[in-house]
Amino acid sequence: MPYRDTARKIADYRNQIADLRLKMREAQAAVEPEEVADYVFTRFGGPVKLSELFGDKDTLIVIHNMGRGCSSCTLWADGFNGVYHHLANRAAFVVSSPDEPAVQREFAASRGWRFPMVSTLGTTFPQDMGYWQNGPRPGVSVFKRRGGAILRVSDTSFSPGDDFCAVWHLFDLIPEGRAGWSPKVSYGP
Repeated sequence: MPYRDTARKIADYRNQIADLRLKMREAQAAVEPEEVADYVFTRFGGPVKLSELFGDKDTLIVIHNMGRGCSSCTLWADGFNGVYHHLANRAAFVVSSPDEPAVQREFAASRGWRFPMVSTLGTTFPQDMGYWQNGPRPGVSVFKRRGGAILRVSDTSFSPGDDFCAVWHLFDLIPEGRAGWSPKVSYGP
């Protein structure tokens, strides 16, 4: 198919995706939130409650990260690091993982991550949120604080090709796509 014809076809698909996103936002706005417990996590420096992670915001985005051993979770977190200051302007943002706080701190420093992290080790948070299946699973949960209640208002899982990592979409512009590419924690010697 000629380039311009293909470009028009792809533009039409992108418009269809935009229409679906609008429908998804409308559905999300109508969701009935679920109340959750005020979990206690650990971070470097001591314990912290879920309610404390909101800071001065009424919205909290919690990333469910599988930890230092997951190269895909590292890829997502690297991307969040680049937009963290934008995210934190609108909502509180934290990355959770089952790694111990000292391990998180060391790994975050090695990556240059600026966002806060909490350890879910010893809690049922990932299981209760649906991000544990024979081990941790990646995703995101969004919470609102209303009065004394903490409400989960949305969540979704992460997977290669999802909307939460620009790398996949840029590779989609290459005719061969990913061509078997997989993320690594390090590409250098």
